[in-house]
Amino acid sequence: MQIDTQSLVARFAVLALLASPIVVTVPTANAKAYDDQETAALVQALPGSKISLLEGLRQVGKGDEAAISAKFEFDDNHKLSLSVYTAEKGLAVDAEHNVLKEFSGSPEQPAWKPQAEVFKDIPHVARASEHLMLMSVSHFTLADIVAIAQKRHKGTVFSVTPAVLGKHPVAVVLIADKGKVVELDIDMVTGQRVSGSR
Repeated sequence: MQIDTQSLVARFAVLALLASPIVVTVPTANAKAYDDQETAALVQALPGSKISLLEGLRQVGKGDEAAISAKFEFDDNHKLSLSVYTAEKGLAVDAEHNVLKEFSGSPEQPAWKPQAEVFKDIPHVARASEHLMLMSVSHFTLADIVAIAQKRHKGTVFSVTPAVLGKHPVAVVLIADKGKVVELDIDMVTGQRVSGSR
């Protein structure tokens, strides 16, 4: 009998999320100062990107494919990379029956040509399953949320991640502004900024 590893891991991840609020209630970045060297280096590298996070989200979010989180980060060679997690079959299909993957590639070229990787390892499947579950209750796409954040704060949006804050789904949006990192927690149901966001 052949075992579908991704299906098994996704099923485990969803059960774990439902069974334990500790697993679901991930700490948002409110507790972080964002003053570590890696984040500082990333903020300095962002002007080298020829594509915005919003453009990357729109590029991969076509047809049924739905973006469930996105960020600029450094790749294994310490080069700037844009990474977008997606659910191939859309938000209405649960993690067990979906295809969870990552599009990543250099944003420093005139055209962003990401490579797609289907998640098979437990940490990535679990994280993507959580993002899918939270996005499935949102009234907004990630592109909508980034656009909302850009209207509310100047700077460069470089990360958007679904999370739980006070038992409520939020999108944690990180913005680089004059060398500093600003966090906005956007309510995924109302689109309003959550009180206490930095």
